Amino acid sequence: MKKILVPTDFSAQAENALKVAAQLAKKHDCEIHLLHVLEIPLHEVDALSTYNNLPEAVYFMKLAHKQFLELKSKDYLNDLVLHEHVEFHEIFKGVFHVCKKQDIDLVIMGSNGSTGFKEMLIGSNTEKVVRTSETPVLVIKNEHKNFKVKDFVFASDFKDESKIPYKKALKFAKILGAKIHLLMVNTPTKFVTSTKANNRMKKFAKNFDYDKHTINIFNDLNIEKGIMNFSQSIEAHLIGMSTHGRQGISHFFNGSISEDLVNHAKRPVITFKI
Repeated sequence: MKKILVPTDFSAQAENALKVAAQLAKKHDCEIHLLHVLEIPLHEVDALSTYNNLPEAVYFMKLAHKQFLELKSKDYLNDLVLHEHVEFHEIFKGVFHVCKKQDIDLVIMGSNGSTGFKEMLIGSNTEKVVRTSETPVLVIKNEHKNFKVKDFVFASDFKDESKIPYKKALKFAKILGAKIHLLMVNTPTKFVTSTKANNRMKKFAKNFDYDKHTINIFNDLNIEKGIMNFSQSIEAHLIGMSTHGRQGISHFFNGSISEDLVNHAKRPVITFKI
């Protein structure tokens, strides 16, 4: 892990994510890329145009640079390599483009979460990034003065399609020195016997060389509650899941457990694209 991207709107929530990024960067010798998104159509921004033709774009670009300077002067960012980026896209497109261009290893975002009609109709910016990002996304809800991950819950159905995201999760766990708790949640509508679940999970784990793991089957009313309740029961520091990146009508009807967790879980959540 060498490059961390932190999208920021210069809010307190975004700074919570930046503080975690700073801790990881200092421990693992990473660069931090800061991204601010201006929702101004790209075709309106022309470097050859005069100031008078683009007063709004120029004003907000100068304001963003000023805010970057103020942010980078924070004591907790001392001695770190920092880069600033301004994109003229929606947030999830801006994140995608910077990740590709800069070869980003991890995105860290702050979030308050969304509920009710706001969640159903427009979703949060963080949720959109989680849905579309090919780079792992770590979502931070609160300030962490000392971000340590000793217990890392990875929830899955442990079928073959989960091997790729779990391989990414293992890479992250090894960097952090974390113990992984493999979790399958049993629900009334998606019931699997303990014997079948155990066999599937043990077979899955044999594909990977990582002894610091446990196998857990947890019963609950639905998968989201099961993940949160199990994580609370062991006082986990991080929840990890894969995401399909569903969009459009398929996403509306099928939903996404990982996106629900991003909105509702109090603990940090990290997602890995299948």
